[in-house]
Amino acid sequence: MALDKQEVSGIVNKFGKNEKDTGAVNVQIALLTERINQLTEHCKQFKKDKSSQRGLLILVGQRRRMLKYIQRKNLEGYRALIKELGLRK
Repeated sequence: MALDKQEVSGIVNKFGKNEKDTGAVNVQIALLTERINQLTEHCKQFKKDKSSQRGLLILVGQRRRMLKYIQRKNLEGYRALIKELGLRK
């Protein structure tokens, strides 16, 4: 269920300034989005796994708070990020 090192490094390279830029908000949101997508697929397969559903809701809340932060600080960056991640329809 967790992301492996290759997936993490690919996301960090894509959304960060360099390969060690794991603390940037864009990178954190992208990593959370990937984990949310994986957990969503898991919860579709195992409908009675309530602990994973709770963890999914916690991750969605964290991502929502980070998105609110980046929306306040950098509106253009926020719009580009949600477009690239495909979050809003």
